[in-house]
Amino acid sequence: MKIIEREISQAQVDALVQNGVAPLLARLFVGRGVQSPQELDTGLQHLLPPSGLKGIEAAAQLLAQAIAAQQRICIVADYDCDGATACAVAVRGLRMLGAQHVSYEVPDRVQDGYGLSPAIARRVAAQGYGLLVTVDNGIGSIAGVREAQRLGLQVLVTDHHLPGSELPTPEAMVNPNQPGCSFASKSLAGVGVMFYVLLQLRALLRERGAYAAAPQPKLDTLLPLVALGTVADVVRLDTNNRRLVDQGLLRIRKGHMPAGMRALYQAAGKTWQQASTQDFGFALGPRINAAGRLADMTIGIECLLTDDFGQALELAQALDRINRQRQHLEGDMRQQAFALAEGLCQDSGSAPAAISVFDPEFHEGVVGIVASRIKDRLHRPTFVFAASQAEGKTHELKGSGRSIPGFHLRDALDLLAKRHPDVLLRFGGHAMAAGCTIRMEHFERFSSAFAQVAQELLSADVLTRCLHTDGALPAEFRQSAVVEQLNLQVWGQGFEPPTFSEDMEIVSQRLVGEKHLKLQLRHQGEVVDGIWFGRTEPLDAWEHLAFRLDINEWKGERKVQFLVEGALQS
Repeated sequence: MKIIEREISQAQVDALVQNGVAPLLARLFVGRGVQSPQELDTGLQHLLPPSGLKGIEAAAQLLAQAIAAQQRICIVADYDCDGATACAVAVRGLRMLGAQHVSYEVPDRVQDGYGLSPAIARRVAAQGYGLLVTVDNGIGSIAGVREAQRLGLQVLVTDHHLPGSELPTPEAMVNPNQPGCSFASKSLAGVGVMFYVLLQLRALLRERGAYAAAPQPKLDTLLPLVALGTVADVVRLDTNNRRLVDQGLLRIRKGHMPAGMRALYQAAGKTWQQASTQDFGFALGPRINAAGRLADMTIGIECLLTDDFGQALELAQALDRINRQRQHLEGDMRQQAFALAEGLCQDSGSAPAAISVFDPEFHEGVVGIVASRIKDRLHRPTFVFAASQAEGKTHELKGSGRSIPGFHLRDALDLLAKRHPDVLLRFGGHAMAAGCTIRMEHFERFSSAFAQVAQELLSADVLTRCLHTDGALPAEFRQSAVVEQLNLQVWGQGFEPPTFSEDMEIVSQRLVGEKHLKLQLRHQGEVVDGIWFGRTEPLDAWEHLAFRLDINEWKGERKVQFLVEGALQS
């Protein structure tokens, strides 16, 4: 591992400090590309305007027309946390704006697969809906959109995924990544796109005099859901996304959130008064995602839609049980996948440029998580495949991939498809995460072709794991109040949480739980507790360590401890 200290401009740090930013935060923000105090102003008035999104005016008009005609509106969601929160935002928001008949349809991961399929379009049409709205999907649903329209449905696609070479032709489409869209934030999550559509719809209704006699609905009450879905989907936290997330967190910390989110905090053993982005990524998000992986995402969506806390708590506890099941299943799969991946390593111990693994016992609902674990361990683009359990498709494999910085996963699949047009049945996704379907007999061909593409596109530098840090931690900031201040900030993909690095003496070390290294470290003259999760090999007497800050509470005492992330290779 290479440990690289971020370069910062002291002049920019000083400028932020002069504008009231705490010195440590100023240094951290500049290291993440913040250039002016205005970028740190999270007020809603600074959000990018909805008008910048291509197709959003047509989307608002379509929805306004449906509301006026009291049409039945069906939201077709995705089965992950972004899709679930986007669905909840759509249903709640449209009802707030006057829609009388709004419901949803969520695909089954096994039987339906991802996106708006012709079968789902037929199910929606059979229930008498007039308008179909996709959230967090649809940009690749050419056949599904066509079938819906053939059956007399109007279609609005809201999505954020990258488009393929062919686009659907719905009545309206909103996606910051569609061709010709000039919206500055290409990193909006699906839930963010739907929130923007609602903002535009409210503006249109306001222009038409809908709120002349009464206050307009407060769509900012949906921001806790927007924040959760944005962080859970691991989209890049650019300035606009950070504003959406921060506004959601501010409301949660005041107790203003849907009953389901409050219940999820309780089920996860977290306190919403100190809500953080880490809660979204590691506590609430995984519990909602678990429903889509192993059960039915309807449980997650209903949890986010109900206003009855008792019902919300029952659903949240059900999600917690499903998540524990997911953790157990993932643990078994992870060990087998690690063994398969490490079996691909060469005699020198180095891994191939890209990794693909498959086992007949793998569960398709967990392949994405396991791919992420292998990617983290071996620092290689990774696909993990499982046999499809869908009726009539047991000859197919469903794969989920995760990538490393510098390797665009969806573009790599596109290149593979051009070279081997008979291998990929379907594919789609983003730079860092993608999915595909292949025939079982083509696994070896895919594995070889994927590794070949990676070999051509990846340099030795990209294949070397790098950890960017914020340099040494001044001793005066080694206190719990500073850690609490850091935890209140918005951190995530593209705006990574603070990580420091410096030489330290290893005062003592011992294994705990047979798989974690418990440490005492001498940091600038004082002994500090530390822990390195997942590390079993002993350290030298002196090491250059990268670490994050945490607070360890024991018998009422709160002490700062270092969470070690890595050590500099000698």
